[in-house]
Amino acid sequence: MTRRIRDVMSPAAVAVEPMTTVARAARLMREEDVGDVLVTYDCDLFGVLTDRDIVLRSVADGRDPDATTVGAVCTPPPVVTLEPDDTTDRAAELMRRHAVRRLPVVEHGGVPVGVVTLGDLAASDDPHSALADISRAAPGHS
Repeated sequence: MTRRIRDVMSPAAVAVEPMTTVARAARLMREEDVGDVLVTYDCDLFGVLTDRDIVLRSVADGRDPDATTVGAVCTPPPVVTLEPDDTTDRAAELMRRHAVRRLPVVEHGGVPVGVVTLGDLAASDDPHSALADISRAAPGHS
């Protein structure tokens, strides 16, 4: 069943500015129990920083997380985004085409208002699917 993104997204996206250190962003991700943060500047989306970006573009390259900024290692613009009135079908198509598992949701020309994940889509399509169950599970538990 096709739904609107506003009905399935996580509205409380965590955001940091491009000059935030990778170490600070990682601590914030741990505190907020999220795998990504939006990188914003003056309320506009600048990029997205995922836990994978931290590993591949910072740690694996030997960068100092206390000196490296998120702006230097985040997924740079242009970032693929959705609007709250887009459909879950459009989200799935964009995730497939761009090989991503999360998409920022923006409105008014780029102001971030949330994030939609592959798990959000799975839960909206079939709340009893294995992916929906995994998405609802508490992190860190196998």
